[in-house]
Amino acid sequence: MNTEKRKKIQAGGGLVENEKGEFLFMFRRGKWDLPKGKLDPGESLESCAVREVEEETGLKNPELKRFLTVTEHNYTERGVELIKETYWWLMKAVSNQKLNPQTEEDITLLRWFGPSEISEVLKNTYPNIIEVFKLGKTQPI
Repeated sequence: MNTEKRKKIQAGGGLVENEKGEFLFMFRRGKWDLPKGKLDPGESLESCAVREVEEETGLKNPELKRFLTVTEHNYTERGVELIKETYWWLMKAVSNQKLNPQTEEDITLLRWFGPSEISEVLKNTYPNIIEVFKLGKTQPI
């Protein structure tokens, strides 16, 4: 990838845990993923992370608990090579809310996973998502 033509964008995302110790994942484009998205002009990274979780999952008022990490990944959009720098937070939400996958973002399924099921997710996700999950699950709320 030619570094002179790459554009860096910032994003916010969340690893959401419920009161049962389950984590919310979304299925998008054949892989399990976490909600995240691009920072809007004038928006804080914390606000971006909460907004993206709400938009992509339908959760209301997820609570920011703790900053976890920053990840980077490269991709191409409309012919432009991008570096997405995502700031991740551990969030808390109650599990009895109706989940609503944002289908225009190719999200086809949202599901809470408990400790005994999480290996299913980790076998079919991205390395950055594994990193975020491990940081979130080892630091209990």
